[in-house]
Amino acid sequence: MVDITFKTFTLRKAIASATIKASSAATIQAVKNGTVPKGNVLEFARASALLAIKKTSDVIPDCHPLPVEFAAISYDFDEINIHIKVEVHTIYKTGVEVEAMHGASVASLVIYDMLKPIDKNVEISNIKLLEKQGGKSNQKNIDVTHLTAAVVVCSDSVSQGIKEDSSGKILVEALQKQGINTIDYSVVSDDISAIRQKIDYFKTKSLDLLLFTGGTGLSDRDVTPEAVHPFITKEIPGIMETARNYGQERVKTSMLSRGIAGFSDDMLILTLPGSSGAVKEYIQALFPQILHIFSVKQGAGH
Repeated sequence: MVDITFKTFTLRKAIASATIKASSAATIQAVKNGTVPKGNVLEFARASALLAIKKTSDVIPDCHPLPVEFAAISYDFDEINIHIKVEVHTIYKTGVEVEAMHGASVASLVIYDMLKPIDKNVEISNIKLLEKQGGKSNQKNIDVTHLTAAVVVCSDSVSQGIKEDSSGKILVEALQKQGINTIDYSVVSDDISAIRQKIDYFKTKSLDLLLFTGGTGLSDRDVTPEAVHPFITKEIPGIMETARNYGQERVKTSMLSRGIAGFSDDMLILTLPGSSGAVKEYIQALFPQILHIFSVKQGAGH
């Protein structure tokens, strides 16, 4: 199975369809009139589709078990066809397109089975996905090529050459993957004055995005939030709330991070933990959604 450990919960929807083709209008009329000998075709198919949706992971090996928040089966008719539509919703880390298609497939098989005694030429056709929403399919492409960014590693041991940096390099690589190419990288000690000098410097450069990694913990030398806070002109609490909540589902000590985020005039500042594992989690939790901030801010300016 594909590893979805680091994916985030979002509302995901899918709509699938299938078509049953009868050999005559009389078959379709029998379905509508409820005179098919085996019983109520549409209700049997509806119940079977609901069961199939819920049991998809039991029969499709690579599908993950997931909570089905909503499912609906509807029918349309023309002269010799029954068109089945299946819609499924979940709030989870992976989509429900296979669940919707599985529901449509089973509903069509049930209808086929119930109609074959009265129509030997009934056919199943066009099982397909009509629509899906959520996850990557809902993420709009954001033009970030014009953005400038900087990564500052706050660490006494790294600045003294005792330890090699990993979290800062992970951040630089993550920004490059998002499409940001102009990235400054530097290291400072865990010192309020040194951190503030960096902020002052990048504000003179009209930087768009400044990321600090390190110094958000509870030791006496963890001073990054204290250094950054006076520069924040518009705090955005939800950013770090989201990141800590994401981390809390994986590592219980994530609640101890004191990172803050917000704008310093036109420059967005994020303060991330210093461990490489925590940085990877924050990247998964925040990107690329956080880059929408810049398009929203530009729109507000217009």
